[in-house]
Amino acid sequence: MKKLQTKLTKFVSERNWEQFHSPKNLVMALSVETAELVEIFQWMEGAKSGTVDADTRKHIEEEVGDVMIYLTMLASKFNLDPIEAAHKKMELNAIKYPITR
Repeated sequence: MKKLQTKLTKFVSERNWEQFHSPKNLVMALSVETAELVEIFQWMEGAKSGTVDADTRKHIEEEVGDVMIYLTMLASKFNLDPIEAAHKKMELNAIKYPITR
């Protein structure tokens, strides 16, 4: 994760884009990219959404990449590791939603 954060920071810096990357702007861009991912699945039947052709899979991959990029840049603004944050959240979810059988 740190390698990706470093690569993104360099990419943004080389283009002088820091001025556009406030947390607010990053969250808005993340929302747009997430909506683009949703759009791929919007009119698919639920069961069929798990089986897609190669072009659709490539499109999904690109949008997942965009979502990951903006999420990673947002996390970097607050010195957070998204993977660590997800692990912590899963621990909280395990407490909130215990296994009941």
